[in-house]
Amino acid sequence: QVQLVESGGGLVQAGDSLRLSCAASAGTFSSYMMGWFRQAPGKEREFVAAIRASGGTTYYADSVKGRFTISRDNGKSTLSLQMNSLKPEDTAVYFCGAHTGGGVYSDHFYNYWGQGTQVTVSS
Repeated sequence: QVQLVESGGGLVQAGDSLRLSCAASAGTFSSYMMGWFRQAPGKEREFVAAIRASGGTTYYADSVKGRFTISRDNGKSTLSLQMNSLKPEDTAVYFCGAHTGGGVYSDHFYNYWGQGTQVTVSS
């Protein structure tokens, strides 16, 4: 299994930037596709971005494409999400997850999760 810990969330104004990090246990990190999901109060968890184990292919939700960038450093066992031009609708708890098979976009196929980090964007 892989253990994950998110960090980097905070309170910002619309248009600002944040960089989220996900620290993973070093043993098997490089073998997993990794993803970022978010969940706002009263809403279901939604897909944000994912990156293949090699880092060569990325996937983005339409709502964040062009603003967010997912990346990973397999040598350091870390996953990042650079968030630019933040909007109030980006407000949510952000989770990183390790993909264990199946569809890229469904949280059902990510079996390992961090505790989440809060991102709040004021207008």
